[in-house]
Amino acid sequence: MTSAQVDTDNVPEEGYERGLGSRQVQMIAIGGAIGVGLFMGAGANIAKAGPSIILMYALAGVVIFFIMRALGELLLYRPVSGSFAEYAREFLGPFFGFVTGWTYWLMWVVTGMAELTAAAIYIHFWFPEIPQWVSALVFLVVLFGVNLISVKIFGEVEFWFSMIKVTAIIGMIVIGLGVLTLGFSDAGDTATVSNLWSHDGFFPNGIGSSLMTLQGVMFAYLAVELVGVTAGESENPEKTLPKAINTLPWRIIVFYVGALLVILSVVKWTEFSAGESPFVHAFGEIGIPLAAGIVNFVVLTAALSSCNSGMYSTGRMLRDLAANSEAPQAFGKLNARKTPAVGITVSVTLMGIGVVLNYVVPEKAFLYVTSVATAAGIWTWMMILVSHIRYRAAVDAGRLRASSFPAPGGALFSWVALLFLVGVTCMIAYDKDARVCLYVAAGWAVALAVGWAVLKSRNPHIAERRDPDFEKVG
Repeated sequence: MTSAQVDTDNVPEEGYERGLGSRQVQMIAIGGAIGVGLFMGAGANIAKAGPSIILMYALAGVVIFFIMRALGELLLYRPVSGSFAEYAREFLGPFFGFVTGWTYWLMWVVTGMAELTAAAIYIHFWFPEIPQWVSALVFLVVLFGVNLISVKIFGEVEFWFSMIKVTAIIGMIVIGLGVLTLGFSDAGDTATVSNLWSHDGFFPNGIGSSLMTLQGVMFAYLAVELVGVTAGESENPEKTLPKAINTLPWRIIVFYVGALLVILSVVKWTEFSAGESPFVHAFGEIGIPLAAGIVNFVVLTAALSSCNSGMYSTGRMLRDLAANSEAPQAFGKLNARKTPAVGITVSVTLMGIGVVLNYVVPEKAFLYVTSVATAAGIWTWMMILVSHIRYRAAVDAGRLRASSFPAPGGALFSWVALLFLVGVTCMIAYDKDARVCLYVAAGWAVALAVGWAVLKSRNPHIAERRDPDFEKVG
């Protein structure tokens, strides 16, 4: 096997249509790195950490790159649609595959609920007379249809969602640089790079406060791993996936570090607050009259993009679980258009609870929902890293073939990233507002343990670990 080849003998035929081209996979990867966590969540993080939030996003970005390169090595070893759960199943055992698959499914279901309601709130900006539940229901039905028709339609919709987000960020950066260098607009007299350190320093509230923002920063990166779910439906995974992953550092530098550098230079950090988009505020300071409407449209796009991705990934994850007898077999069926229609339908039905919640859920409940999503995302990333560490050990021992896309630093950087995630989890436990997600995680763990016990009682063979030596070298 040459270094440019995927181990195709070790890739099962999943029945999906490989309908995602390079253009779509690249934009799905880019879109996964730009979400509501950046457009809206950055305001609260800036208020806590000041200009040092730039360093926190950069630090988290480095760790995310380690995670994605570990995932990339596994994907080119065996590109399958249920990637995270499948690798956990192979290298850690069936129970971990079961937990990872259902946990990633949960992450996208609860995220879908939050994003649907967020999208309805954004519509209220222009049409306050439309009830929120009506907007949420319309978005739910439309995106459901997009995912049910075919993967090509999903890919095309996600491509344009991502294009809008990318164009908006680049436009904001260009305008901000114009203000800094040419001095035009209402903010021209006060815009200066010295805003990054002249107001109580780069760490105005101390390094400890800055580090505590890492939990919120990590939420902004959720969905970056979605490119792994596309592996089973990419037209040319051995070319598109490495390219999508290797461009991640540039996306982080431009869309996170670059955008925040410009914004915090144009407007001093003390003027930002939680609950307000820093982009809207900065555009307001510059004096662009349509700033609020423009950013509201972009944030609406980000919410719909996230919900669209959630519907896509939940259907694939349920099908992977069904294929391994860890979910009802009905979830394993594909419709005539080769999409897992049953799994998508069930997931969308549960997301529809978000429509009902528009009546009864207080605002703080959405903080809890996003916290649960973050905890589920951290578990997924941990499973990717541990699976990669076990895979590299098997390769070094000569039991498995090497991937054509090895991660730099081998297992070492995976260990570094794993310790970082453990540290973030400890910070979540320390924060009284965020630690509620750990209580939910404990309850979810109990539910999964009970579910696994029931599965084993009905099918004792399900707990038999798949031997990773099946693909020995030579």
